[in-house]
Amino acid sequence: RTPSSRTIAPRSSACARLRRPPGDEFPMSAAFDLVVVDVHAATMQAGGAPYGIVRDAAVGIRDGLIAWIGPRADLPAHAATRTLEGGGDWITPGLVDCHTHLVYAGNRAHEFERRRLGATYADIAREGGGIMSTVRATRAASDEALAAQSLPRLAALAAEGVTTVEIKSGYGLDTASELKQLRVARALGKRTGVSVRTTLLAAHALPPEFAGRADDYVDYVCRETIPAAAAAGLADAVDAFCETIGFTPAQTARVFEAARAYGLPVKLHADQLSDTGGAALAAGACGLSADHLEYTSDAGVAAMAGSGTVAVLLPGAFYALRETKLPPIDALRRARVPIALSTDCNPGTSPVTSLVLMQGMACTLWNMTPEDALAGTTVHAARALGLHDRGILAPGMRADLARWSIAEPAELSYRIGGNACSGVVRAGEPAFWHSRPA
Repeated sequence: RTPSSRTIAPRSSACARLRRPPGDEFPMSAAFDLVVVDVHAATMQAGGAPYGIVRDAAVGIRDGLIAWIGPRADLPAHAATRTLEGGGDWITPGLVDCHTHLVYAGNRAHEFERRRLGATYADIAREGGGIMSTVRATRAASDEALAAQSLPRLAALAAEGVTTVEIKSGYGLDTASELKQLRVARALGKRTGVSVRTTLLAAHALPPEFAGRADDYVDYVCRETIPAAAAAGLADAVDAFCETIGFTPAQTARVFEAARAYGLPVKLHADQLSDTGGAALAAGACGLSADHLEYTSDAGVAAMAGSGTVAVLLPGAFYALRETKLPPIDALRRARVPIALSTDCNPGTSPVTSLVLMQGMACTLWNMTPEDALAGTTVHAARALGLHDRGILAPGMRADLARWSIAEPAELSYRIGGNACSGVVRAGEPAFWHSRPA
């Protein structure tokens, strides 16, 4: 079969901007803050066994980083402050959800019901529904109310082994409300201990006050919103929705230019509903990722391969929208483009808070392998956020671990429903660690 995407090596590219993972140059020592034993490890390290498997493994952690990992029999004599027993469970890198919109107010379940009863999206929009209903609710919510509604969504992801989450704005569509979303996202990360990366998505939709004036709104985003987010230190990246119902490639390019002027990397909602050249546009801007990609052409795939831009695929939206156009997975594999998976957690088209379910959907709907699916929620998802310090279990990497009560790693994609996560370590600190039920 096509080689697993876990083995994809980073291409050299004009867009390269991040150091290589520290790997084995991390200084060895037999003094650990935490040791994890009695586990099997799916390290996701390339070039060896599938999944980078180490059976009967041990992990030594110091200063929030992995200092040693290997077979337990080879664990050096050590002094450790704490030891965690894994009960024969598996550990993987902490999962990375690299595309979410989980900070929002309001509820659109009634719209789902209306559609099942025959209403169209146009009908719902005329009634004041759709994305603008979320915008109104989000604008009206205080920071505290917005956090209270969003916290359960982040908590659900965290309980299922997710240690890093990207959270986009995009339901404010004015500077103050966009910054509020980003501010709440950062606060939720501090509150939960989950590592949160924030992305400014002001170019998500056209707000009602700019109806018929898309160019004027793009001017406003570039002149006011991006500079304000950069000045406040609230955005780690900038995104846009480049689509026939969103913003044109020319408008998107202006957003990217403004982002780069403030030193912010870019990402893109690309080619979800039609081929607008979004993947190539993101690649040309050295984008961290291009996301959705159902209609991406071979030229778009080639551009991503040349730039090192990660493909982020979103099975939840594909399923919820009953899409039939499959993303070009075979072309992405042939071009050796890293493929990440994410929940796209949002109120309208992917109300999903299970990244593990996305692994199974990717296998069933798109014929990805379980190994590729796990790589898509670990190492490749981290790359999609520009993070090369996590996503694999190796010396020198951030000590984010997820423990699973499963028999083999493929079980994460095989199961439908349920939560097999029995422990999480974030940056070397145990968040929870359960005993296996009798």
